[in-house]
Amino acid sequence: MANFLYLFWYKGGAQPQLSSEEMQKLTQRWITWVKGLGEQGHLVDRGQSLETGGKVVRGKKQVVTDGPYAEAKDVVGGFTVIKAKDLEEAVKLSAGCPIFESDGMVEVRPIRLM
Repeated sequence: MANFLYLFWYKGGAQPQLSSEEMQKLTQRWITWVKGLGEQGHLVDRGQSLETGGKVVRGKKQVVTDGPYAEAKDVVGGFTVIKAKDLEEAVKLSAGCPIFESDGMVEVRPIRLM
């Protein structure tokens, strides 16, 4: 088994605006999905949701700018770490992710052992 990072991307740079009731329902779907990964033995770290703001530090001079970029079409909204036998299985396990309901995407990345 290997570890994989799920990066959750939202189109348009932000999570969808939902009513309180819709947000509760969506949160429950996320909890159910992540719990299912854990019950199947695939969850390594449930991850976290990320705030929309932040800073970017870049280059040899370590220039600090606001981020994520306002012109970005998609923004990472959170992450989770799972374990799977291979990349193909990790992709299949992402299928139930609630982010797809809002036309978001899951980037599946193998984690290299150091």
